[in-house]
Amino acid sequence: MRMKGRVNNYIEKLLGEGRTLHFSLIDPDKVDSLDQLGKLIERLYKAGTSGFLVGGTIGVTQSKLEAVLETMEDYEIPKIIFPSNINVLSPLADAVLFMSLLNSDDLYYVVGAQVMGAPLVKQMGLEILPTAYLIIGEGGTAGHVGRVRTIPFDNHELGAAYAMAAEFMGMRYIYLEAGSGSPRTVNPSMVRYVAKLTNLNVIVGGGIRNPEAARSICEAGADIVVTGTLLETDPERAVKVIEAVTEFRTVRESAK
Repeated sequence: MRMKGRVNNYIEKLLGEGRTLHFSLIDPDKVDSLDQLGKLIERLYKAGTSGFLVGGTIGVTQSKLEAVLETMEDYEIPKIIFPSNINVLSPLADAVLFMSLLNSDDLYYVVGAQVMGAPLVKQMGLEILPTAYLIIGEGGTAGHVGRVRTIPFDNHELGAAYAMAAEFMGMRYIYLEAGSGSPRTVNPSMVRYVAKLTNLNVIVGGGIRNPEAARSICEAGADIVVTGTLLETDPERAVKVIEAVTEFRTVRESAK
């Protein structure tokens, strides 16, 4: 079931109801069996995940990407591409995180890939989620490939300054990324600082391995919590994380 043209409204509606959203990140290169993936997707959907992110940093081909998207097509929640480069795009998705890796030292990841990819996104009719992407701490594979000048976990002011710049440039989302398999999450204090000083929708991912960590991120003001590696390594715990996020409710206030 397609949600093209409705993804931003869907997110804003749920956030307006005081919900915190959970997105499940599926890396096509890590999928060994589409049958097993189908069973996992059904479990995640029933647990209450609000959307699927599809993408990976290394090894994602067009055929792998589209095989995963086809496996998700019967579920009426957004299928959103999480692109590492312009080859990770498909009209089978509903939307794309149109991201700028703001703390990269390589202009290709700040604006070059976006220029190359924009005509493709237009041709495919993908809905745009304008997103600032910030890599925090060690950064993992994404930080290495993206040639990032990482933001220290505890430098809340620097993270917030990037976030404010993103908002002033017209972006609507900010993704605070600790990196796939990170030994720790983005510091909740940084999440709280960014949420307080901007009106951006705050997405947080990386290192979220249990319900307690997820709840801490929610309490700090995250709008969307992402888990990826946990889906591959411990689906049972991933379901508990989803339940912890989707049970969380908050009253959201505009930044002052």
